[in-house]
Amino acid sequence: LCVTSRDGSSERVSGKRIIIATGSSPWRPQDIDFSHERIYDSDTILQMKHTPKKIIIYGAGVIGCEYASIFSGLGLKVDLINTRERLLEFLDDEISDALSYHLRNQGVMVRHREAYQSVEATEKGITLHLESGKKIHADAFLWCNGRSGNIEGLGLEALGIAVDHRQQIIVNRQYQTNVPSIYAVGDVIGWPSLASASFDQGRAAAAAARGKENSRFVDDFATGIYTIPEISSVGKTERELTEEKIPYEVGRALFNDIARAQIRGETVGMLKILFHAETLEVLGVHCFGADATEIIHIGQAIMKQQDKGNTIHYFVTTTFNYPTMAEAYRVAALNGINRIYQRA
Repeated sequence: LCVTSRDGSSERVSGKRIIIATGSSPWRPQDIDFSHERIYDSDTILQMKHTPKKIIIYGAGVIGCEYASIFSGLGLKVDLINTRERLLEFLDDEISDALSYHLRNQGVMVRHREAYQSVEATEKGITLHLESGKKIHADAFLWCNGRSGNIEGLGLEALGIAVDHRQQIIVNRQYQTNVPSIYAVGDVIGWPSLASASFDQGRAAAAAARGKENSRFVDDFATGIYTIPEISSVGKTERELTEEKIPYEVGRALFNDIARAQIRGETVGMLKILFHAETLEVLGVHCFGADATEIIHIGQAIMKQQDKGNTIHYFVTTTFNYPTMAEAYRVAALNGINRIYQRA
């Protein structure tokens, strides 16, 4: 492997195993002029030199929704163009709907099932032409529709390493490519593209590369989405449980009913616990609201418990500090248990 430093010097290194962790970059379609001063991707937007009054965000994935929250919070008019049926389809439907409602309430114009035809840029502004025939005008355009693995210049073609259509490296559950001595982790392999998961993927790949059997495949992570307010989830969604025909019940805590949220003035959102209707095992936790990415780990910790340690009764029988956001777990658990009693 030849490594070139920023000062131009190069060094050759070799090893029996190599782990690729080069990250990703925004995917750019060739028919959009990203050199124009009013057109940005999710990286170059950080160098914005003017203050637009209105911005079009194309792509309503995690990054697109995060930027929509940021810019609407700064007082900009935002058009969020979503190519899919709903926002962040991997989320629990109720959480996705809550995000969509909140963004609209903040003034974001969310447009579903739309695709761009062309982007027209002038010194005065941007016109987005959609395949539906709509024309949307703004001062700036932000492209947030996908990322590609950073593999340019690595010479993977010569090695025959398999990649997908977005140049993301294909790996197995040991993070091993189709070339046995080469592994890959992090954003360069695609989903989930979370820093937290990437750290653990690196450790798992290093263990596998050293011959450790049963090295951990990272699939028990909590998602963290930094919209305003935040979203975080772990475990199954209602849609998944329904498809798998698992009997479940739901416990909810609206942040408007949580004292700490009232004190802080952050009453938007909810905590939702999905649990088995018969065994009371916690199957999923979903949160939309202040500190969601922090408090999700309480539910995650309970879900990791062995044998009968994973039960919604933990939240019912545990006294939480008051006032705290964590108290939402007890409120949600009591709400869910009451539903079980009402069935009897």
